[in-house]
Amino acid sequence: MRIRLILFLVMAGGAIAQPEGATSSDWPHYGGTQFTWRYSALDQINTTNVKALTPAWLFQTGDYSGNLQATPIVLDGVLYLITARANIFALDAATGRQIWHYTYPEPATVRGTGYRGLAVGGGKVIFGTRDDYVVALDQATGHMVWKVSMDDPAQCSCGINAAPLIAGDKVIVGATGGDSANRGYLTALRIKDGHLAWRWYVIPGPGEAGHDTWKGESWKYGGGAPWVTGSFDPELNLIYWGTGNAAADFYDGDRLPTGAKKNQDVNLYTASVVALDANSGKLRWHYQEIHDDTWDWDSVYEVMLVDLKIGAQTRKALVHMNKSGLTVVLDRLDGSLLQHFYVPEVQTWMDGITEDGKIIGRHEPVVGKSILICPSVDGAKSWNSMAYSPRTGFVYVPANEVCSTLTSADREVEEGRNYMDGTFRFELPPGRTTYSHIDAWNPVTGKRVWSVPYKYVLLASMLATSGDLVFTGNPEGDFFALDARTGEKLWSYQTGAGHRGSSIAYSVNGREYIATSTGWQTSVAGAHAQSLFPDQEWRGGSSLVVFALPDVK
Repeated sequence: MRIRLILFLVMAGGAIAQPEGATSSDWPHYGGTQFTWRYSALDQINTTNVKALTPAWLFQTGDYSGNLQATPIVLDGVLYLITARANIFALDAATGRQIWHYTYPEPATVRGTGYRGLAVGGGKVIFGTRDDYVVALDQATGHMVWKVSMDDPAQCSCGINAAPLIAGDKVIVGATGGDSANRGYLTALRIKDGHLAWRWYVIPGPGEAGHDTWKGESWKYGGGAPWVTGSFDPELNLIYWGTGNAAADFYDGDRLPTGAKKNQDVNLYTASVVALDANSGKLRWHYQEIHDDTWDWDSVYEVMLVDLKIGAQTRKALVHMNKSGLTVVLDRLDGSLLQHFYVPEVQTWMDGITEDGKIIGRHEPVVGKSILICPSVDGAKSWNSMAYSPRTGFVYVPANEVCSTLTSADREVEEGRNYMDGTFRFELPPGRTTYSHIDAWNPVTGKRVWSVPYKYVLLASMLATSGDLVFTGNPEGDFFALDARTGEKLWSYQTGAGHRGSSIAYSVNGREYIATSTGWQTSVAGAHAQSLFPDQEWRGGSSLVVFALPDVK
């Protein structure tokens, strides 16, 4: 195995290489590392030989209810995988041989769209459940060690389908429910025994800073659920997380305080990136990306922690995209704005963005009337992740060009029930023949470097490697590799099922593997997308397909 140690300055992208953000033989966390680059330092598979990539082994989970959406975890030659209905497998990462299997009982009332990942740490395999528990299994045997209830799902209408985040001796989980009348929060449990370490509420209660940004009692039902996995900087001891939209989604009359301005912080701390102290859960800083969100523009997506050379100074930064496609580069020490850029090619919800990141010319839903908003409520990007390469300094983004016709409403709140206050239907923007693209963006300059169009939509995560490759898949079943510097397609393989999950890179005994989850999501974003292309029958499935070079033993 040949692992290139990246210790040089990448002048073209203005990025300083960070070993802590790159994986090597293992893939230990949902985002690769806790810095969430989805980048591997392995380069045995590279631009010169990727055309020879071939399947090494395949594992069929047998769970086809929601297809396979997860990111596998690999540690010390063992691959851990969770399916849509919480079948957890430990597999030999070189052969696919099953080591153990655990099945979590299906809840009587199912919430969420299927499990997207798990965490491994402290000798335990940890996952959240759709009936709002956190469960820890023994890493060696798959036997349950502890199980902790987070909330009453019948009351909050929430559950957990994202991968937990390991941060030192704690595991942190968010929850679904951002479109329901509840109050989102993050919870930290001690890995050893599941005991509560702290809980931080997205929406501040009485006497807490930011409480006055909510009207009356609306803070009790204001949403903000942080339903995607966050990031962790061990050196700074800070956890970074994106928060969900304010509820109601499309109507702000019940939550906007009298006299509040739409170009300043309001309904805190929804639609924000937040930094929390890992020991105490105390808020260190916040950056609200969308003030008074009335479009369902969650800011929950992944937070990429990167050091960037901006001018003559190297900044500890982060890169974050929200559902609208607005992407910000922030100083991760204090949350100050360093750069921003906008990814979609079609947008109708605003007139522009000021240099300091403020939205101007807002086009909002109107009660009782319909308005076309681009991108759609499923976002310019869904929960599938971007990737970052320190070799190129580029961020790799899957972007969709789909719109929604929104109609706002005003109805009385019911605790724990759907609280979108409006309806929507999906539309294709006129005058286009392609409805998605994979882009490479320079986060320092805010400029797009290259773009590859695709005729349908893209809902799989990106993987970047030191072999100057970018991997991802499409709903037609193609898993493919692009040149990370130019976007040229170098290799493709038909896996037999659409792609919604995430691929990873790892090595065992000197052999590099690329593994991808297969199976098109047949609910929420996947179903919405498929409804726009009725002539397509994108296939579900639940298989892990693992590739390697044939001449490496």
